[in-house]
Amino acid sequence: MTAAIEGYLFYEIAALLVLAAGVGFLGLMLRQPLIVSFIAVGILAGPSVLGIARSDEQIDLLAELGIAVLLFLVGLKLDFGLVRTLGPVALVTGLGQVVFTTIFGFFIGLALGLDTRTALYVAIALTFSSTIIIVKLLSDKREIDSLHGRIALGFLIVQDVVVVIAMIALSAIGVGAAADGAGAAGDVLRVLGYGLAMLIGVILFIRYLANPLVERLSRAPELLVSFAIGWAALLAAVGHYLGFGKELGGLLAGVSLASTPFREAIASRLASLRDFLLLFFFIALGASLDLSVLGASVGPAIVLSLFVLIGNPLIVLIIMGAMGYRKRTGFLAGLTVAQISEFSLIFMAMGVSIGHVSDEALGLVTLVGLVTIAASTYMITYSHELYAFFEPVLGIFERPGGTAEPDSGPESERPHDVILFGLGRYGLGIASVLRDGGQRILGVDFSPQAVRNARAQGYDVVFGDATDPEFLAHLPLESARWLVMAVPEHDTGLTHDDPRRGLLRAAHDLGFRGKIAVAAHRDATGETLTAAGADLVLMPYRDAAFAAARMIADGVAAPRPAASDPDGQKELPV
Repeated sequence: MTAAIEGYLFYEIAALLVLAAGVGFLGLMLRQPLIVSFIAVGILAGPSVLGIARSDEQIDLLAELGIAVLLFLVGLKLDFGLVRTLGPVALVTGLGQVVFTTIFGFFIGLALGLDTRTALYVAIALTFSSTIIIVKLLSDKREIDSLHGRIALGFLIVQDVVVVIAMIALSAIGVGAAADGAGAAGDVLRVLGYGLAMLIGVILFIRYLANPLVERLSRAPELLVSFAIGWAALLAAVGHYLGFGKELGGLLAGVSLASTPFREAIASRLASLRDFLLLFFFIALGASLDLSVLGASVGPAIVLSLFVLIGNPLIVLIIMGAMGYRKRTGFLAGLTVAQISEFSLIFMAMGVSIGHVSDEALGLVTLVGLVTIAASTYMITYSHELYAFFEPVLGIFERPGGTAEPDSGPESERPHDVILFGLGRYGLGIASVLRDGGQRILGVDFSPQAVRNARAQGYDVVFGDATDPEFLAHLPLESARWLVMAVPEHDTGLTHDDPRRGLLRAAHDLGFRGKIAVAAHRDATGETLTAAGADLVLMPYRDAAFAAARMIADGVAAPRPAASDPDGQKELPV
């Protein structure tokens, strides 16, 4: 009998994994993040459709482990240094968006007929944005180090802190709800005391054990991963036993290792395991949704989704404009909060577990999550096109005079022979050779770190984005003979999303009379850019391979340089 049950469970898990792979592939074709696909898998596998997911206890166990690993990685990534570096903008924007969404979301919930407690839960759930999704999308677009990308990461960290506080409060409320009368306050104090004791233990671990222990374990990478999973599960179990929840225990486990130099290695190795285990959380979530009940939530879900898709970016744009940021930076940063997070669903699930809200409320927020995550993915992917469309009406969000963005300085007013966009290794390599040849170079980049690095090497540099026509118009185009775009190629598969095409269009619209060189990695991209008006297409890998082959061939087949060629310099074809 036991063997038959185990065999059936194996069949069930196998079916779920195959279904997840198929739906995930479809989501990939639609350019959707895994969260949307996983929730869809849960709905399809649930009793309302295919009825595959029947082993509730086993799936819930994997789901709980997935949440512990997720919170562990959040704690591992909490970078308060980034918040300090960005200063007030991360804190003010993050807290401002949370307060705005909570207040207005609460009143919208009441207007939709929700009771007071459910409206408050829903409003709080709408404040959280998905760090996982945003980081992935910005990384794909090579904008993670841009100014709006760094600001977005800053206020996402602020949101993560709010998530932690909300979960602590919810855990304490849950403890109080489980007790009666005078005993409730005593139970809450007891749990808080346990939490404080655990926090002190984590601080001592960080101070005396974390670095030497992890350094020793790092000699065997597999053991380091096993330790990280075991440590997350252990503190999650301790947190649950002491009464303040597995979520906070897992978070503390991550915080305890966040100061070690191996946190990035641990995070990268656990990311795939996190996604695998979270699959079962979303399966459990989707399987618990009754499609017949969800039908009544479609209207409220659409209203709340529009509020998140429009209201959250709008408040970020208003706050950043008031702080002196340009409308472009505020708009691009605002788009990153146009969705709710996986933590929104976890938060609502905690509310269901302590009896504060119903499954219908969880289903409502899940529908909002599906709509906003799916829509915001396209909004972030096509952010530059959206900005170009709305740019004429965004001037009201920009404060006249003065700006909080990095100052371009007088460099942009001096004449230059070459304006070079992209100050990575390839761009700086081009700049170095051109400067040695007597060319006057003006570097441009939208990464504050790249700007500082190039200035430290003595280059004239301005901060800005090549795809912003308004910015391009302020560059000394009259004196420049070449515009060179050496930024990495976007691997989005969308030719109209290519920043080189934006540069070519903007330069031609501004009447630039010089020549334009652009870098590309693929022949098809090079042909497209040539057709769009590029005078020279640089192929870094192909050009480097060609030059290396010529040098190798010359070194083997040709005699050593003669006295008339003391430096061994040979002209290479362009």
